[in-house]
Amino acid sequence: MATLTFVNNTLFENGAVAQLAGVLAMHGIQRPLLCTDKGLVKLGLVRNVAATLSNDIALSIFDDTPENPTQWAVEAAKMQYIEHGCDGVVAFGGGSSMDLAKAVALAVTHEGELINFTAGLGGAQKIGVIAPLVAIPTTSGTGSEVSNGAVIIMNNGEKLILASRNLVPLTAICDPELTHGLPPTLTAATGMDAITHCIEALLSPAINPPAEAVGCDGIERAVKNGNLLRAYKDGSDRVARWEMMMAATEGAMAFSKGLGAVHSMSHACGADQGLRLHHGTLNAVILPTILDFNRGHVGNKYDRLNRAMGLSHDADPAEHIRQLNDALGLPNNLAEMGVTEEQIPHLAEHAARDVCTFTNPRQCSINDYVALFKTAIGS
Repeated sequence: MATLTFVNNTLFENGAVAQLAGVLAMHGIQRPLLCTDKGLVKLGLVRNVAATLSNDIALSIFDDTPENPTQWAVEAAKMQYIEHGCDGVVAFGGGSSMDLAKAVALAVTHEGELINFTAGLGGAQKIGVIAPLVAIPTTSGTGSEVSNGAVIIMNNGEKLILASRNLVPLTAICDPELTHGLPPTLTAATGMDAITHCIEALLSPAINPPAEAVGCDGIERAVKNGNLLRAYKDGSDRVARWEMMMAATEGAMAFSKGLGAVHSMSHACGADQGLRLHHGTLNAVILPTILDFNRGHVGNKYDRLNRAMGLSHDADPAEHIRQLNDALGLPNNLAEMGVTEEQIPHLAEHAARDVCTFTNPRQCSINDYVALFKTAIGS
């Protein structure tokens, strides 16, 4: 079993979820609130995890995590945490469950409105020690189990970022076997989320060579070595599933140096609760547009990106991502996902305020975002 110490300790191996009881004991958690979703309950995965715990552990389960976590859901989980006398949080699921769990661990230990702790309002300085938090991902996408951020749709309708070193889970348990039942469409979407994290981290102008190296390694695992396509075509491929979970974890390690305009646009679209769009799919569809936009503003990094993807130095990375999206059965543009031109002014304003825009290698104004959304929609 690999033990990775980067931003936290990560137990990484097939079957690692069996270590949960020991991890809870290590952190003094006896009454955990497990934040998950109804799909994982229905599949029996929550039951299987609960079965690894002794009767001494009083497990409380919150399974009402939305596809895009909301402040309303955070407040509901907070009430359950308080009512059940919980003393820690376990995130079990995809990025939504992990982001929700982080926000809950924050909410139960801090006074005030959740929005006051968001990055755009200088919230990082206001976030102190949160409730003990353990994260167990069931998808290979966000890497939230090792990141310092969470994205929540606030009561005002905006999708905003909570970011602080204190939001990093104390321990992450990465068990690739938990992803073996993931449907192909979700495998594709979450895998492209991981790839986007690695790519945007590499291209971010912040100086952090170790993070860039980690991002390049994630790109190699997922793209050059073909593991995303392998996992998409055969969900029981143990090697591909292991490699994709590692790539997802590396993506979050890499984006410690920032993300970019892809995420700003994805956050804007993802805030629309009527469309209920998957974040990873949004990233996949938007990524080629931003790669085109950033060309000429990243120095020699497209050469490094092409090497990591296994392409020739003069290849077009944007076109390669389009071809990969097509091979994965993902949408060609945002219009196919239900985004319309009428929504562009609001989306552009949201994206321009998003903190990820400030680490994009090329400056993006509201007018730039208007043009970028038109391109991504397919106008």
